[in-house]
Amino acid sequence: MEKMLTQYKKLLEKIKENMKNIKYKIIVMSGKGGVGKSMVTVNLATAFSFKKYSVAILDADLHGPSIPKMFGIVGEKLGGNEKGIIPVRKWGIDIVSLDFLIPSEEMPIIWRGPLKTKAIMQFLGDVYWNEKDILLIDLPPGTGDEALSIAQNIPDIDGSIIVTIPSQVSEHVVKKAVTFSKKLNIPILGVIENMSYFQCPKCGEKYYLFGKNGGKMLAEKMKIRFLGSIPISPEISLSGDIGIPVLIKNKNSEISKIFIEIAENIVSILNPSSHQ
Repeated sequence: MEKMLTQYKKLLEKIKENMKNIKYKIIVMSGKGGVGKSMVTVNLATAFSFKKYSVAILDADLHGPSIPKMFGIVGEKLGGNEKGIIPVRKWGIDIVSLDFLIPSEEMPIIWRGPLKTKAIMQFLGDVYWNEKDILLIDLPPGTGDEALSIAQNIPDIDGSIIVTIPSQVSEHVVKKAVTFSKKLNIPILGVIENMSYFQCPKCGEKYYLFGKNGGKMLAEKMKIRFLGSIPISPEISLSGDIGIPVLIKNKNSEISKIFIEIAENIVSILNPSSHQ
């Protein structure tokens, strides 16, 4: 027991030292599944990279990792040297995912809480993240083991981004993620509303398929910022399927401009002097 406690303390120290090299540590979360957290993470990371920030992603969704698929790097493996585990790099972004350690994409992760906590702590402490401006951590749905492990073991998390869709059902569940952040003293950077509307490519009319302004109303109710709206777009779906982020595929598209604007908004919150 004493040996295990010593190892745990050493790992905590490693995490603390590792995280010193990362300027901003941001978690992307939602109480609800299927709202597009991973898609938001991928495209925000790309937007930050376009703005010349050095970026890394930790895919903390251990049971359903989708970041590798969205970057077109399924089947890649993590490297290693004397400095630690080396992330997979794509388009200048360092990526770590449990998906890189399993033998096939069909294999499920059937783990209880302690194993998940240990895996996340090892990613935080044993990965050679190098110096980074931004680390985005893509959390699974809910506020369970993974979210708690990240929140409790990363010193001085700079903020959480809450992802929702406009429906009242989503709002009901996503409120729990907001409360989670507040209870653990994690600054909430704001809410991003995904699937806000569909705009007809022929007539330009907007159709609010899941309700209207749900994300804005959630932000107002919970007294937090609203960061922006992302429409339903075949472009987003296609980019995930082919493994090329929207901004890489077409940096001048309307969707790309939305992500860049949201990224700029987040940077101005983290570092107000950057926009003065």
